[in-house]
Amino acid sequence: MRVLIVEDEPYMAEAVRDGLRLEAIAADIAYDGHSALELLSVNTYDLAVLDRDIPGPSGDEIARRIVASGSGVPILMLTAADRIDDKASGFELGADDYLTKPFELRELVMRLRALDRRRGHARPPVREIAGLRVDPFRREVFRDGRYVALTRKQFAVLEVLVAAEGGVVSSEELLERAWDENADPFTNAVRITISALRKRLGEPWLIATVPGVGYRIDTGADDTGADGSRPGDADG
Repeated sequence: MRVLIVEDEPYMAEAVRDGLRLEAIAADIAYDGHSALELLSVNTYDLAVLDRDIPGPSGDEIARRIVASGSGVPILMLTAADRIDDKASGFELGADDYLTKPFELRELVMRLRALDRRRGHARPPVREIAGLRVDPFRREVFRDGRYVALTRKQFAVLEVLVAAEGGVVSSEELLERAWDENADPFTNAVRITISALRKRLGEPWLIATVPGVGYRIDTGADDTGADGSRPGDADG
């Protein structure tokens, strides 16, 4: 899951970002309305957390733009304004949820996960593919009924791969979805995480390498090599 945090108070924004990262939720920060609109134009987000009172275009204007874009990105408004009228106007603008300051990070995480589940209401919350069962809400993974303990980052990467339902996911997309905008595009973090994830899931390898393209969940895992690539493929 990747979240955009629009908050003009640096300490608050960075604390929320760091807390979300510990929950395997990638987060980018925009400290004003102009930066928020720029990030929304170049990145794909699963959720937006908006402070209403920010420099430049207000949080309300950002909400209007998100709704008008038709992207379907859920909006959680995070603000000190706690009157019923304030909340009503926020919902009228298109907010999907509303959390007032001060707040507990745990509650924010629960609300974000709930919004993400609602966003994907057309698909089952628990995904199953190639004997793999992934529960995003409980952050649990089972392979053929065996529980698999994963780190937060390994789970985030697996979640993206499973969501692709066997489709190929590039290293760049994994960086974008499981890390955030601060990730070094030349880092080998994706390769290292994929390698560790394969070992955690066990043999036969479930994550196939598509040389020069990316990675995918292989429903024909019995035919993959030790590095996850198909027989005859060059090492990717």
